[in-house]
Amino acid sequence: MVKNSFISLIPQEEKEENRGSVEFQVFSFTNKIRRLTSHLELHRKDYLSQRGLRKILGKRQRLLAYLSKKNRVCYNKLIGQLGIREPKTR
Repeated sequence: MVKNSFISLIPQEEKEENRGSVEFQVFSFTNKIRRLTSHLELHRKDYLSQRGLRKILGKRQRLLAYLSKKNRVCYNKLIGQLGIREPKTR
């Protein structure tokens, strides 16, 4: 039920080729985060799932920091597609 609500932003052919790419990992972590968040809205005291969510959030945060250093254009495109993080204004 929940899995069907996520829209795939990456075409199927690219998924099979680039499963190790940073972009795909961030995409899959984002889907896991959204799934866990909706689970935790129903089960507020599921502390093990909360811990898992925090670990996945940390992994995604580190991957996004790496991507922003290595390829800024790709990073901006990815956060725009996924709807995460506010764009930084300086």
